[in-house]
Amino acid sequence: MKPSLAKGTRDFTALEVARRRFIINTLQRNFELFGFQPLETPSFENLSTLTGKYGEEGDRLIFKILNSGDYTSKVHPKDWENKHHQKLTAQISDKALRYDLTVPFARFVAMNHGQLTFPYKRYQIQPVWRADRPQKGRFREFYQCDADVVGSESLLQEVELIQLYLKSFADLNLSVTVHINNRKILSGLAEYAGITDKLIDFTVALDKLDKIGKEGVIKELLEREISQESIDKLDFLFTQSDDVLENLNQLKVKFAENEIGLKGVEELETVITQSLNLGVDIKNLVFDITLARGLDYYTGAIFEVKANDVQMGSIGGGGRYDNLTEVFGVKNIPGIGISFGLDRIYLVMEELGLFPEEATSKVEYLFVNFGGNEIVEALKVIRQLREKGISAEIYPENAKLGKQFTYAEKKGIKKIVFLGEEEIKNKKVTYKDLLTGKQKTVSLEEFAK
Repeated sequence: MKPSLAKGTRDFTALEVARRRFIINTLQRNFELFGFQPLETPSFENLSTLTGKYGEEGDRLIFKILNSGDYTSKVHPKDWENKHHQKLTAQISDKALRYDLTVPFARFVAMNHGQLTFPYKRYQIQPVWRADRPQKGRFREFYQCDADVVGSESLLQEVELIQLYLKSFADLNLSVTVHINNRKILSGLAEYAGITDKLIDFTVALDKLDKIGKEGVIKELLEREISQESIDKLDFLFTQSDDVLENLNQLKVKFAENEIGLKGVEELETVITQSLNLGVDIKNLVFDITLARGLDYYTGAIFEVKANDVQMGSIGGGGRYDNLTEVFGVKNIPGIGISFGLDRIYLVMEELGLFPEEATSKVEYLFVNFGGNEIVEALKVIRQLREKGISAEIYPENAKLGKQFTYAEKKGIKKIVFLGEEEIKNKKVTYKDLLTGKQKTVSLEEFAK
């Protein structure tokens, strides 16, 4: 059978791995600069840990793992006949691949809160899995790079995370816009339109505005049994001005007697004002009132990051999730976090040619294999280079020079070294720079330095 990859997965070549590491190292450096500590959790969790945390759509995208052994033996015959997928899933699967890093993190905090120092700041860089339809920038296996703070309600956390986003992307030389909203504002809008009981339906549809447009959102709202009257009251959402503070003031008027809505506006105003005072360019920070992110657990700020110079979905996102650990039996631990989408960041940087020369994994020197005693002498010099942190290797066979040169060129090796009988006798080394074509002979001592 011809081998193939599972849909939505990829192999990574040496160049791709090196470039991914460049992004990861940049993010890791910034996470630690901002006081975050590393954490790793298992690839799979109990299915009960994950379900009910991502909304109806998210639950469908969780990769379930079949139970070990004869998993069919405990299935009720009628459930097989009726093909009731929810009942069947509960009987044949009790584990699942993690869907994101936030819920496993919340589970970790719930299990270990007695030993943690709060506020607890952690970062996590690991793969996640989603049974989504693969397309450009969307995979079934992909990495997330998260930074979360739990144990603090301070809005300074929102301000700090905006700083972390902007510094990290600036270090990657990537121009971005951070879109921000507040879940309390969305709750206020639902109350204002008289659809409080349809809050999740409303936000799931609204979050698709940039994908399906105004007409698509209105159609979906109607399909979710939200009245035309309520939709008309929300029409102003589709005609926001470019002035952040003007939009917030407009909301203050509409939320005059709406406590939760006003609270959301007040929080957002504080975060935006503080960020601007710290020198954030208003062009890089946008109040996006239609930003909903269809996840059930956000309770305050919501973030989404978009690249400015290329068409791509969000390359980062997150928000405040004050009640998340409560589902694991631990109350009063507020949390907020952001995520960097490694795979999409890679695609954007590749498309824009932003990877620097050092974001490669190349051997510096290839020693020509002359056979005999020359091999031993070459290996001695190679060992000295490696001890100095310089990558080097010897061609494994005593092949024709042309073949050894071709190997070096294809592998991107910069210099080829000749340590033949004459060089050994005179304690010299000859090396050729394959980029410039220049050849040089120096003493063995000088080369080793």
